[in-house]
Amino acid sequence: MNAKRSSPVHAQLAALQPHWEERRDMRIAASIAGDDATKLDAVALADLSFLPRFGLKGPAAEQWLQSQNIAPPAKANSWAPLSGAGVIARLGRSEFFLEDGAATDTVDAISTSLGTGAAGVYPVIRQDAGFALAGARVNELLVQTCNVNFAQFGPQDRIAVMTQMIGVSVLAIRTDYKQMPCYRIWCDPTFAAYFWETVAEIAGELGGGVVGAHSLSG
Repeated sequence: MNAKRSSPVHAQLAALQPHWEERRDMRIAASIAGDDATKLDAVALADLSFLPRFGLKGPAAEQWLQSQNIAPPAKANSWAPLSGAGVIARLGRSEFFLEDGAATDTVDAISTSLGTGAAGVYPVIRQDAGFALAGARVNELLVQTCNVNFAQFGPQDRIAVMTQMIGVSVLAIRTDYKQMPCYRIWCDPTFAAYFWETVAEIAGELGGGVVGAHSLSG
């Protein structure tokens, strides 16, 4: 494999001796030994940093997205689905975060169309580490790591929460996966290894653990 990109938690994944694949120019831990179903009965943690993401902001950002046939969420700090399991989140009044699903190219199309910017619209480079946390006991983990009561938000609320988990600033949304409670979490890649190792340890204490990207990305 000659992947052009590397996950911020590549070293942590390599220690688990996963089955590797290349997706979106990144070497990903597609699957990991162990019983995924057992982990999902507790808490499963997956690295989805390979999914393309992009940001934009500015007073004309909402109108520009609409001109690209993308309907941004109307409320600040909320999110909406994109085709193919992608997401768009509105961060405040005029900043937006987009991430593709496993098999869509919306982000590439948007970033190419915007280029270096348009009138009242400015690109925001997003190099976040992207993770998924899912399982029957996931809210127990969140209670231990964050002061936001995520259990109060259902998937239908589509709330985008900017908060801290274990001292790391994160963006988190609930996007249930195959009828399981599931949260997508993004953080600065600088803190990704610490975040991953700490959350993986807590997941293990709850009876879960790390799963491959395929387990939580379709």
